[in-house]
Amino acid sequence: MNPDAVPPRSSDCRRHPRVARKQQRRALLLGIAVFLLQACDRAAPVETGTAAPQPASGALVIDGTAWLPCAAENATCAFPGTARVLYGTPAQHVIKEFTDHTPCDNTAFDDPAPGADKRCWYAGGAAAKGRPGASPAQVASAAQADAAPVEPLLQCKGPGAPGPAAPSGDPIEADTPGSDGTRMFARGTPIKIAFTARAQSADALAWQIRDAWNVVRASGRFSVAAGAGSYTLTCTTQTAGYFAIAATLASQKGTLGSRGTRPSGIATFGVLPDVSAVLPAVAYAHPDQHRFGGQGAAYLKPGESCCSGDGYRPLYPNLGLTWVNDNRNWYMTEPKAPNTFSAAADNLTPFFRPGDLLRLIQLDGIPGWASPTHTDTHSYAPASLDAYRAYMKRVGEESNAVRKRYFPLQSNNYYQVTWEPDYEGGLPWRDTDANLVAMFKATHDAIHAGDPNAVVMGLTLSALSKNTEWLRRLAPLGIGKYLDGVSAHGYYDIGTSPSHPPERFSGSSNPSTAAKALPAAMRELRRAMTEIVKPGAKLFVTETGVSYDIGSKYGPTYPNANILYAQGAVVARTHLILLGEGADVSFVFYSADPPEVGYGVFFDLVHPQGGFGQKEISPKPAAMGVAAMTRLVDGTTTLGPLSGTPKNIHAYAFQRLNGGKVVTALWTHDNKEWPGAEGFSSTYAQNYSLVVDAPGKSGNVTVVDMMGNASTMPYRNGRVALALTEAPVYVVSDNAEVARANVTAPAGYVGQ
Repeated sequence: MNPDAVPPRSSDCRRHPRVARKQQRRALLLGIAVFLLQACDRAAPVETGTAAPQPASGALVIDGTAWLPCAAENATCAFPGTARVLYGTPAQHVIKEFTDHTPCDNTAFDDPAPGADKRCWYAGGAAAKGRPGASPAQVASAAQADAAPVEPLLQCKGPGAPGPAAPSGDPIEADTPGSDGTRMFARGTPIKIAFTARAQSADALAWQIRDAWNVVRASGRFSVAAGAGSYTLTCTTQTAGYFAIAATLASQKGTLGSRGTRPSGIATFGVLPDVSAVLPAVAYAHPDQHRFGGQGAAYLKPGESCCSGDGYRPLYPNLGLTWVNDNRNWYMTEPKAPNTFSAAADNLTPFFRPGDLLRLIQLDGIPGWASPTHTDTHSYAPASLDAYRAYMKRVGEESNAVRKRYFPLQSNNYYQVTWEPDYEGGLPWRDTDANLVAMFKATHDAIHAGDPNAVVMGLTLSALSKNTEWLRRLAPLGIGKYLDGVSAHGYYDIGTSPSHPPERFSGSSNPSTAAKALPAAMRELRRAMTEIVKPGAKLFVTETGVSYDIGSKYGPTYPNANILYAQGAVVARTHLILLGEGADVSFVFYSADPPEVGYGVFFDLVHPQGGFGQKEISPKPAAMGVAAMTRLVDGTTTLGPLSGTPKNIHAYAFQRLNGGKVVTALWTHDNKEWPGAEGFSSTYAQNYSLVVDAPGKSGNVTVVDMMGNASTMPYRNGRVALALTEAPVYVVSDNAEVARANVTAPAGYVGQ
């Protein structure tokens, strides 16, 4: 992206990836107003140390009808035959009729009780309209099983006696001490939520915890003494995802202050998903089968700061990101004179040596002493291709030795030659096409002379469609002979943001408009690669980020919960499209908020306008959506987009390595609903019947939500009925043969 906006890339904060500078055309569409403080003021407080009130776990009798409990919110309500289903609370609910099962959530019903914890019951007389063959004993057995109490999604206890706190500071603060610095926790482990209150007189502190959909998952109220004190709740949950804490003093009001790029009113934490019960761990024959990388470091370990130490652990393992940029750029390694980079030296940054983070080796940039402009340049070929070839041969030799020593099971080393040479970008190519191809030829020949297992890639334009355009323009000059694979950046629109999602041009009746959609652009790039490079060539999409909307600014009231939800959904959808349309690897941009507004999947808790090499971060919904996506899609090979899906339905199938299960990612998108007049809808839904097995077959599949929470759903006649929203879900099924028969494989893609 723009090299003037941030320092160059590396593991330290002086060398981070460049951030985009894009032409901005559309006005900012704001969603719902600041929600948490208002919600806190509206919420009925709960006695100290209790979870939010739950509907009764047993049967209800309403207007003479007996209702049997069947599911907590966001689970699946199953019952025999056709039944009326009540969704909500005993006092506020809606009733609809379904057959066999329904999602127990706002996608299947209108939201009858906003902000309340809801669940589902079905009418006790369901068997009278039941499917043929459902015996009274079966109905009774199902009702008995359904009557078991359902635990609240989030349980919090305490606080005990207050502890000391600094006398100065905001009236209320909240944080989650005890994490590894990411403010993310393993599912099921105790989570400490520490509130600091500085009350002028004795008061009560009311708190809430909301999820990515802005639904209250727990709330409470406890007394606070006059003066400064620390009060700690201990919470547990089996539900993965993003959570936002809100708090206010009952009499003195006030709320949580903004911190860095995190707006006022919230403090956030995440619960990491665990899908091991659904998808056993993959055995990787080669580590380069991993499919996710990232950009941006955070120095979270005690005693570390930018720019020393390991800026990738624990952050990247928690998120499921494996690939990281490693700099062998000539202008960085030999900035003053030739032959100062030694291939025999151990130049590998220590954080790579454990071997669990993989290197994408960066080669772009010419030092001033070797440049025709006599200054560092990305815009011109070197003055001497012979000197350039000598340097690149040393890089190949050194990287080959690194692979053998530290990555013995890795198949190849991967090299990216140029970085965003877009004419309108921050590193525009100003030299001739002939000289660009000559530089690629010199790179390819020299790197391979030193590293026989090299995969040399380019051209890495920022706009995805420009990569296709440049490949075709340079094809007559022979560019395809000097590429072993293609590297690209995945920016698909003028502003990749919640209001500019990757599907917004899909289905347009104008072919030139439809071609701008990310799925169409990926298909055209894959076709060009097959024709110009070679079938089976690797495609690394080495940067794609989703910012906040065009024209937005970090601030105390921005973003709100609706925008954060929307960004999280679009981040996941974008990378699922890239991989589902044939990218081998996709890089998430950026770890925590940089100066260009909103690209981070974490808040930067120190710098109000974003920064680099952060020390303090907390997750957004996007971070937890990435953590779920990587656990489900890493270790797969792409089968492709599902064939024949209706308008507005998007679906991609992946198969776990070694003949494993099929993971199908699905969602719906409608431009009329997203963004709509009220913001980004989390309730708009479209029904879809997914083929998961052969006709006539029945059974169960696992459906995993955007945050990584699994539930079991039945299917009949080979199909499972889904109510899809703008947030992707993942269906895990067994019949790979059926899945392969219902997809279109990406052109030239050969899998992992």
